[in-house]
Amino acid sequence: MGQGLTLPAASTSRLIVGITGATGSIFGIRLLQALQGSGVETHVVISKWGARTLAHETSHSVDQVQAMATASYSASDQGAAISSGSFVTSGMVVAPCSMRTLAAIASGQGDNLIHRAADVILKERRKLVLAVREAPLSDIHLENMLKLSRMGVVILPPVPAFYNHPQSIDEMVDHIVMRILDQFAIHLGLTERWDGEMSAGSNPVISGSA
Repeated sequence: MGQGLTLPAASTSRLIVGITGATGSIFGIRLLQALQGSGVETHVVISKWGARTLAHETSHSVDQVQAMATASYSASDQGAAISSGSFVTSGMVVAPCSMRTLAAIASGQGDNLIHRAADVILKERRKLVLAVREAPLSDIHLENMLKLSRMGVVILPPVPAFYNHPQSIDEMVDHIVMRILDQFAIHLGLTERWDGEMSAGSNPVISGSA
């Protein structure tokens, strides 16, 4: 169940965050951290395997990550507020999004609260962003992504950028989180953005014929 918080009757500054068992728990964690104090309510659900991967990949506990959000819910709580379309939100992001979760959402299979909440987002025509994480991708993965993309879902793999010359993994993570939040018109200056200016550094000269 939720943590007993009394929330406003209606708010468009609510974001649902799902964390599943794919590698990359840090993306969901950093997103929650970035939104603390921003005025955006965050409602987090961590799947069973999301909790397992989180413990393996990071120094955070599930309790610590849940405490970063405005409210948290058990993945088995199908009666949670976020399972209803009458609970108004700006949308939902699943970061990272496993291929199992992708498939469940694409097929309308509501095994857990993450699947159900995503289904609600789809039926209410709200923004859904999936930070899908797998490599290489099979035909099944690609077909599921295309199916959801045609419904308006944003497929946003957590691919690092190098034009901003990241100096650490943290900077690479921040850039991806910033780009995810951009999809919800939440523009945080977590890292450098492209300004159109090319570096005048020592670039290799390409010679020879194509």
